[in-house]
Amino acid sequence: MRLEKCWFCSSTIYPGHGIQFVRNDCKIFRFCRSKCHKNFKMKRNPRKVKWTKAYRKLHGKELTKDTTFEFERRRNRPERYDRNVVQNTLKAIKKIEEVRISREAKLWENRMKGNKAKQIKEDARELEQGIHLVKAPLAMQEEPGLTLPTKAEKMKVKVSSSKQQKEHSMEE
Repeated sequence: MRLEKCWFCSSTIYPGHGIQFVRNDCKIFRFCRSKCHKNFKMKRNPRKVKWTKAYRKLHGKELTKDTTFEFERRRNRPERYDRNVVQNTLKAIKKIEEVRISREAKLWENRMKGNKAKQIKEDARELEQGIHLVKAPLAMQEEPGLTLPTKAEKMKVKVSSSKQQKEHSMEE
């Protein structure tokens, strides 16, 4: 069973699926679905369309150079069947998949490192702009100094001990 790759989005095409387009110069283009075929006919560049593998690799969202990709290459050389070789190959495939998954997870963590601080800044700015939604406008007029607390100021809240008194009364 031969699995082909879509020319536009690089996804796998299983036998009996997809569309094949042969240009006048005998160049064969295979597409996994009509979406890819239509984008090709509209002369769109796969590196500029956000949902394609080419875009994701170009913009650093997926691994581009990794030794595990060497095992995925298609080889047209037929091999003689040997049970031991097949067994070892299947074991190696599982190990390679685990390595690839761990490397992709590490790449994702490195990409997302700075996002938390950036998100906190964006949230604080949004809260400053929309403070009237959180606090009533009349309360803001009564106390003009009513603003967002800064990092230096910490809010102290007194907790009453009425809960402890209720527990003692229940025990008696």
